[in-house]
Amino acid sequence: MEGRQPARWGVLLCLTVSLLLQGRGDSFTINCSGFDQHGVDPAAFQAVFARKPFRPVTNYSVPTHVNISFTLSAILEVDAQLQLLTSFLWMDLMWDNPFITWNPEECVGMNKLTVSAENLWLPDIFIVESMDVDQTPSGLIAYVSSEGRIRYDKPMRVTSICNLDIFYFPFDQQNCTFTFSSFLYTVESMLLGMDKEVWEITDTSRNVIRTHGEWELLGINKATPKMSVGSNLYDQIMFHVAIRRRPSLYIINLLVPSSFLITIDALSFYLPAESESRAPFKITLLLGYNVFLLMMNDLLPSSGTPLISVYFALCLSLMVVSLLETVFITHLLHVATTQPPPMPRWLHSLLLSCTSPGRCCPTAPQKGNEGPGLTPTRPPGPKEPGELGKEVRPGETELDGDSGWTKTQLVELWVRFSLAMDALLFRLYLLFMASSILTVIVLWNT
Repeated sequence: MEGRQPARWGVLLCLTVSLLLQGRGDSFTINCSGFDQHGVDPAAFQAVFARKPFRPVTNYSVPTHVNISFTLSAILEVDAQLQLLTSFLWMDLMWDNPFITWNPEECVGMNKLTVSAENLWLPDIFIVESMDVDQTPSGLIAYVSSEGRIRYDKPMRVTSICNLDIFYFPFDQQNCTFTFSSFLYTVESMLLGMDKEVWEITDTSRNVIRTHGEWELLGINKATPKMSVGSNLYDQIMFHVAIRRRPSLYIINLLVPSSFLITIDALSFYLPAESESRAPFKITLLLGYNVFLLMMNDLLPSSGTPLISVYFALCLSLMVVSLLETVFITHLLHVATTQPPPMPRWLHSLLLSCTSPGRCCPTAPQKGNEGPGLTPTRPPGPKEPGELGKEVRPGETELDGDSGWTKTQLVELWVRFSLAMDALLFRLYLLFMASSILTVIVLWNT
């Protein structure tokens, strides 16, 4: 029994060598006796199918040239939290098998055949960025020409890692890569090339995915780096795929409602500051804006801080500041009409400069009142000796001998101060809305 074991290995070795060396020159040509109008006899390809475990070359020092192309048919999902891109590709591989040749004139004019891919040697091309198990369906076929050219189309659902930047969401553009390489064969055994030009791949992919999903294809570029693993060098083809999100859905569902709410809140400044309905109105808007953010939270990225989140935070902050300013003004007007406190000199000077014509926040004077306390060109101080003897009109009670202001004048000053605060915050609202609109237009066009 021990003597038979080496004999078996010798028989297997001889069979392998005979398969590798079988059919040099014209002996590789397939016998056309198996070709007829009823099909092809599988026995004609039996010798070729037997070579499946070996790379199809007549000289093992010559590398096999495999041409690669693909079609991006769908972008299924972009996960910003996990930094993953899920897409669907049709990968096309093309290489030559010198053991499959026949003369079409002798073989009933047949130039191309379809052969089950399970019976042929297939290059082990994979995508380096892929983070999932290859789920290629079984039972695929390959096209074989009379010159030995094999074309193999392989559908793939690819979940690949991609460095996603969502800062400009929903106007973001992403640049992901698909790197095709061999897992086993180094550059001495396999070289990769292009079956199509890059512009052809781009046009075909853009036409296929034009009406699918929220992403559109901008362009595809390629690079041909080499991957070094230890002392081994592997050939690669890297495709840079640029995609852009279609922002229409998010503009309609996020930006437009938010803009309406912040505009209504800005228009609430036209309500009188002393009106009792102004604060409840702003509180209702603030609650409505919070409900809107909770409902639209699913449309926002679950990770990172996109620019649109900053916009929502600024809108919410403005509405809170506006509510606080309304509460403060309401309290200030209430105190001013009952027991007005004296106004500090620095605040009076600031109010005087701001309410002067051509200043930063001019306010309209009250009807029938020229605004006592605002017309002097110098800060109020102790009265002049000639003014001390003047009588105070009824209702104008002197509150502070140092300030020289009556109660009516102080009330008017605090009312002007409230109007100036309203005007300043209203202009801040207008500046914010204008800058937001310009930012959206610029991001959308670029």
